[in-house]
Amino acid sequence: MLDFFTIFSKGGIVLWYFQGTSQLFTAPVNSLIRSVILQERSGSNQFTHEALTLQYKLDNEFELVYVVAYQKILQLSYIDKFLDTIQLEFRNKYKDDLQNGALARTFDFQLDFDRILIEVEQETKKKLLKGRTMKTFEESEKSKKTVKSMIESKPDDKTNGKKPAKGKENKPMQSPPAQSSPKPAAAPMATSNQSNGELDPETIRKNLEKKFGTKPKKGAEPKSPESVNKKKGKAGTKWDLSGTSKDAETLDFTPDKGAEGETVEMRIKDEEKQYVGTMGGQLKNIETDSESEEEEEEETATKTASSKKSGGGMFSMFKNLVGSKMLSQDDLKPVLEKFKEHLISKNVAADIAQKLCDSVAVKLEGKVLGTFSSITTTVKTALNEACLQILSPQRRVDILRDAMDAKKARRPFCITFCGVNGVGKSTNLAKICFWLIENGFRVLIAACDTFRAGAVEQLRTHTRKLNALHPPETHGGQQMVQLYEKGYGKDAAGIAMEAINFARDCHIDVVLVDTAGRMQDNEPLMRALAKLIKVNQPDLVLFVGEALVGNEAVDQLTKFNQALADHSNMTNPRLIDGIILTKFDTIDDKVGAAISMTYTTGQPIVFVGTGQTYTDLRNLNAKAVVHALLK
Repeated sequence: MLDFFTIFSKGGIVLWYFQGTSQLFTAPVNSLIRSVILQERSGSNQFTHEALTLQYKLDNEFELVYVVAYQKILQLSYIDKFLDTIQLEFRNKYKDDLQNGALARTFDFQLDFDRILIEVEQETKKKLLKGRTMKTFEESEKSKKTVKSMIESKPDDKTNGKKPAKGKENKPMQSPPAQSSPKPAAAPMATSNQSNGELDPETIRKNLEKKFGTKPKKGAEPKSPESVNKKKGKAGTKWDLSGTSKDAETLDFTPDKGAEGETVEMRIKDEEKQYVGTMGGQLKNIETDSESEEEEEEETATKTASSKKSGGGMFSMFKNLVGSKMLSQDDLKPVLEKFKEHLISKNVAADIAQKLCDSVAVKLEGKVLGTFSSITTTVKTALNEACLQILSPQRRVDILRDAMDAKKARRPFCITFCGVNGVGKSTNLAKICFWLIENGFRVLIAACDTFRAGAVEQLRTHTRKLNALHPPETHGGQQMVQLYEKGYGKDAAGIAMEAINFARDCHIDVVLVDTAGRMQDNEPLMRALAKLIKVNQPDLVLFVGEALVGNEAVDQLTKFNQALADHSNMTNPRLIDGIILTKFDTIDDKVGAAISMTYTTGQPIVFVGTGQTYTDLRNLNAKAVVHALLK
C-alpha cells in the first residue's frame, strides 16, 4: 500500500529509499521540504500534495528525516507506529555510522523494512478483526440473565403481594374546597343603541359619571373617537443658520475660488512639499526599537560565554563527567506553554501560537542538550529562528522591477487592493501611488469601490493632491496620476477592465485597483471580488489588514482565500499574493498580527503602513519584528 519511503539527512543526503510505483516523487518531497520543514510548519506530521499524502518524522539527534508517501484516498492507521518502529530499527542498526558521520556509505535496509511493514500491518489487522468479531451466546450478557429477572412487574405493583405497613395505606388525596369570594356586582354601564357599536357623546359622558362619580366641567365636550385616534404629527426641526442651496455661495469659505488644481495646491502645507524627492528607490525598513538594547544583549552573551570559558579544563572535564541531556516532551512542555502565553499576549492568534510551539517541540525533541545549556534559552533560540523563517518571503516581490518589465513590454502593471472595511485600503493605495510617482511611473487609479458612499470622492481628493505635489510641469507636461471612475452601483469587474484598457491605450505604467471593503463572510461582495480578479488577472493581489487584530486575522485571510478559490471556478484559482500591514505605529511591541497573517497565507508582507502621511510606508524588517515579539 505504500508508494514511497525515504530516509535522508537534513543536509540533503539520501541514505535509503523504497519505491513501490514508477511515479516520480521528487516534486512531492521537495514541496514537503520547502513548504513544511523549512517554513517551520512541522507541528502536524501530515502533508498533502495533489493525490498523495506524505507523513514524516524528524530525528533531531542524528538530523534525519523519515518520509512515507501513499495515496490520499487511503486511510492507513498504522503509519505513525510504522515510522516510530522504522526510526528505532534504523538508529539501532546504524548508530555507529550515524555518530561518526559516515552518511555516504550504502545502507542495506530492505529486509528490515519489509519485515517491519508486514509486522505492523498484521498487528493492525488483528486489532481491527478483534474489534469486529461477534461474541458467542455464552459471552453475551443475555446468557447471564435468569427467567426471574426477565419477568416484568406492573408499575403500580411495588409491594409484591405484601400488605402495606400500618398507617401507610395509600389513601386518595382530597383537595380542599375552593373558597370563592363573592365579587361585587359592577354597575351596569350605559349602552349605546347605535348599530355600528360606536358610543355617542352622551353615552360617553354618562359612563364617565358612573365610573368616577364626578360630572365633567361645564362646557367640556367629550372627545369623539375620531378626534382621539388622530395623532399629532412630528413637526420638522428648524435649525438656525442651517442654510439652503441658495446660501451655498455665502457658506463657501474656500480661500481661492479659481481652478480646482489651484485650490488644492494652496492647501498643501510646507511640510508636505518636503515629501517630494524623499522616496526614490526601495523603501526603508522598519526601524528597530533600539540598537543599544541589542548591543547590550550581545555584550551580555559575550561575557557569559567568556566566563564559561574562563573555567578552562575544569568546566569541560565536569561537563564530560556529567554527560549530555536529551530533550523530551516533558522537558519542553512547561517552557513552551510560557512562550505560547507570551506570544498570545503579543497579539499572535491562539491557534498560530499553538502551531508554532508544536513545531518547535518537534524540532527540539530528541535533540542533545549540553549540561550547561538552559532549556529556556534553547527554546527561545529555536522560536526566534522559526519566526524569522516564517516572516522571510518564500518568493521575491519587487514591484519596481516588475513594473519596469511590464513597461518594457508595453503593458500596464496592475495591482488590486482588497480587505475588510475600514483597514485603510484607499489611504495606503495613495501612499503606494506617491512612491511609484517618486520613481518615475505614471499611475492610473481605478475607482472600483462602487459600494461605499464617498469612496470615489476620497480617491479624487488624493489624485488632486498627488498631482499638486508632482505637477505636470515638472514631468514634461505629463499628468502623473489619473482617476478612472464611473460612479456608484456599477460592476467593479467591468470598471477595472475598462481602466486597464484605458491605461494600455494611454501608455500609463501602473494601474492601482481600489475595491470595496467587505467582511469575509459577505458572500455577494466576495463573489464580486473573485469575479474582478478572475476577469482581469492582475499582476499582484494585495490584502490590506490591520496590525491591531489577533485571532480575527486568521479568520479574515482564510475566508478570503477560500472565497476566491470557491467563486473563481478555476482549477488553479488566483489567491492573495501579498499583505499590506496597516496602523503598525499604533501597536507598540504587539506585532503578532504579522506572524499570524504570514503563517496563514504563506505570502510575504510587502508593505507596512506606519503613519498618516504619504511617506509613512516601509518594508518589513523581520529581525525587528521578531525582536519585539520575543523580548
